[in-house]
Amino acid sequence: MVRSGVLGYPRIGADREWKKTLEAFWAGKIDESELHSRLREIRLNHLRKQQQKGIDWIAVNDFSYYDHMLDTAAMFGLVPQRFAYDGGNVPVSVYYGIARGTKDAVASEMTKWFNTNYHYIVPELGGIEPTLAENKPLAAYREAKEHLGLEGRPVIVGPLTFLTLSKGYDPSETDAWLDRLIPLYVRILQELEQEGVSWVQIDEPILVTKVGDEDLRRLERIYGTFAAAAPKLKVMLQTYFEAVERYRDIVALPVGGIGLDFVHGRSGNLSSIRAFGFPEDKVLGAGVIDGRGIWKAPIRERLALLRELTDAVGEDRLVVQTSCSLLHVPVTAAQESKLAPELRDALAFADEKLDELALLTKALSLGEEEVAGELEACDRVLSRLDQWGDRFRSDIREAVASLSSQAQARNRPFAERRLVQQEQWQLPLFPTTTIGSFPQTDEVRKARRLWRKGEWDDGRYAAFIREQIDTWIGLQEDIGLDVLVHGEFERTDMVEFFGEKLAGFAMTQNGWVQSYGSRCVKPPIIYGDVAYRGPMTVEETAYAQSRTARPVKGMLTGPITIMNWSFVREDIPREQIAYQLAYALRQEVEALEQAGIGMIQVDEPAVREGLPLKEAEHAGYLDWAVQAFRIATSTVRDTTQIHTHMCYCEFHDMISSIEAMDADVISIEASRSHGELIHSFEAGTYRQGIGLGVYDIHSPRIPAVEEMTSMIERALRVLDPKLFWINPDCGLKTRRREETVASLRNMVAAARIAREKYGAPIR
Repeated sequence: MVRSGVLGYPRIGADREWKKTLEAFWAGKIDESELHSRLREIRLNHLRKQQQKGIDWIAVNDFSYYDHMLDTAAMFGLVPQRFAYDGGNVPVSVYYGIARGTKDAVASEMTKWFNTNYHYIVPELGGIEPTLAENKPLAAYREAKEHLGLEGRPVIVGPLTFLTLSKGYDPSETDAWLDRLIPLYVRILQELEQEGVSWVQIDEPILVTKVGDEDLRRLERIYGTFAAAAPKLKVMLQTYFEAVERYRDIVALPVGGIGLDFVHGRSGNLSSIRAFGFPEDKVLGAGVIDGRGIWKAPIRERLALLRELTDAVGEDRLVVQTSCSLLHVPVTAAQESKLAPELRDALAFADEKLDELALLTKALSLGEEEVAGELEACDRVLSRLDQWGDRFRSDIREAVASLSSQAQARNRPFAERRLVQQEQWQLPLFPTTTIGSFPQTDEVRKARRLWRKGEWDDGRYAAFIREQIDTWIGLQEDIGLDVLVHGEFERTDMVEFFGEKLAGFAMTQNGWVQSYGSRCVKPPIIYGDVAYRGPMTVEETAYAQSRTARPVKGMLTGPITIMNWSFVREDIPREQIAYQLAYALRQEVEALEQAGIGMIQVDEPAVREGLPLKEAEHAGYLDWAVQAFRIATSTVRDTTQIHTHMCYCEFHDMISSIEAMDADVISIEASRSHGELIHSFEAGTYRQGIGLGVYDIHSPRIPAVEEMTSMIERALRVLDPKLFWINPDCGLKTRRREETVASLRNMVAAARIAREKYGAPIR
């Protein structure tokens, strides 16, 4: 009999109750006992919902107080020494200190989880001896069984993935670290076996990236040890996000099942099964429901795929699964009453995906005739979406085809532009600026809410925004920043704001997903051809510039980031979506320039995360990502300075592409990685302006002047002082005013120290 399975469920809750609980605890509004109580109830409600939907294999231990990689590190007592951990279960205060920083200790690095927009906390291994502080999968299993009678499938990040994504050790120490970790995993598995657990899900998404011979040898050692140590416990070795590498070697490992992604890795995984078959002694976890997208699945097409897989493995050895955890999609589409019916009916968030799994399982077990009505309804919904006239704009497609087929370039190369820009702007050595946003206070959010509800008219709301701009222009001048921003008080989110103003987008009412920690975002939906409707940022930016003699940057989100941080249509290539966005943004860039704005920042923090997981596909993606950026920015005058921003990702393998974007200045995160990003620039020279963020805006701590001075000094070992800017890591919308002002004052003080050391201002 075919079974259904879910690899993980969203943590945040249908009304973001998880987020609200965490933030109430951090604010001191609830104590630790209440924190545990509320989160337990949220966790059990999520499991209960999956039970009621009829899911057979339900993951437990997928829930987290912040992040699953941080959970794994804490389980093994891998707490950086600066947090004064004394062993045993990691206290909540230490756990959140690692994630968010404390007064005396910087937070651990945060980076993207493979090619998603979810950020994980990078475990630090240096100088620490791991120990099993707590068997978290066992505790989760017991809780589900005690309260719900549920035989859950405990999930844990696998050793190879955990180690590969950690830091603080030399690659030559990999096997030595496995020597430390494998016995701890064995203890976890043996205790699960003794408890009577039948299956455990061990996530090894690293297996869809490049797997070398050494990694294969390690996998054989890891899973051979597990099989011998806990012979009655079956392991579902789970992969996702792409097709598995070294298929024949991976499926030969001594595990009870292999989970494969048949959505994002369909072609490769299906080709491997067709060519080499599937082992007769294993269960196949077939990920056919998209854990990352929000569109209803073409159920008939998925049934055809599953029938082929059933022929290969047999009904009793097939589990119909999500392609990955549902962490990456909103909780439910039931509340989306304001969307056009053509769009609304075609959506499937987490809860709707549970229904799709149940439908597929029923159809395979009982026959399609038993679900004929549901299949016909699905056909109608998808057909109506495809035929919806709002999706198509021939004028946009023609304009984009013409632009994308031509080389896009500024009038003069950077070396020449730099000279005229120096003359135009007269900036000092080490110019100081921020990335864009300033604190979104309760007052700002309340004003926006009253305006959206119609209780404030447009004039009153615009006056309020101008007041906020006035305040922060004055503060920036007082702090001593050289290049100012208007503060983005009118914006909810750096992608949603633009989605609301461009054609081809739709906004959800409650489509929230977790980005990092309690930070949730509400990605817009790109359902149709993207088109420019008129100026989006000109009014506020021009007003800010009118209030100061210092330059004010126009602030835009770039085409690749808007695309990667949206839920996108699937009927045309992503490359074409990127070009449509770039064409729209080009018109906004030109409007800003015409309004007298001579510095324009087009942020692209999501370029790296969109990089395909397969190396063979990197070059093609980067080519069209660079082309999209240049379509958006290449028509400005030589004196107009184009900035961009990127954050929290590895850059060493794409420095040449970043340079090819031809921005005059790029700002990049460097503080959470403790300056390690600087290594990316040691192998080669970066010839454009660059600002490596000197303090972490995601932490509430105020960094000392000396701390930022040290970061500046390290960067200047490999970067040209004449091209170096000083800025925070990212926007400041999540910080309080007091933290922001104090941190920026320290940053300006650090810049002055650097100027005194390196020379007089550039004139």
